[in-house]
Amino acid sequence: MPASTGLSRTTEAISTGWDHVVQSIGVILTTPIGSRLMRREFGSEIPELIDRPMTDATILAVYAAAVNALRRWEPRFRLTRCQIQLATATGELSLEIVGAYMSRGHLGDYTVTNDNAVGIVQLGNLAA
Repeated sequence: MPASTGLSRTTEAISTGWDHVVQSIGVILTTPIGSRLMRREFGSEIPELIDRPMTDATILAVYAAAVNALRRWEPRFRLTRCQIQLATATGELSLEIVGAYMSRGHLGDYTVTNDNAVGIVQLGNLAA
């Protein structure tokens, strides 16, 4: 069975493999918990944190929110490192994520396909 497939949010082209996982991570991290009907638990706490001053405590809370959300909602990826690449006063945030990519993790097969997968997740201006 192939890795999961979807459509790119930006180009509407077929998205598979690592590109699909990076897109899914972006969706998970930008979706406020409680905002999806029939799936109220889906998402992360990052949208609630984005308007706060980027103090050490807020940055730690962003990292914790990313870890918790990805552990729960993305079985194809195991996060090993997360670093803020951009954080502005207008609410822009981008994260560099590094971890193990398991192309069949959604099927319960946690064999690592790439143990140093890197992606930049542009969370955009969540305050807008």
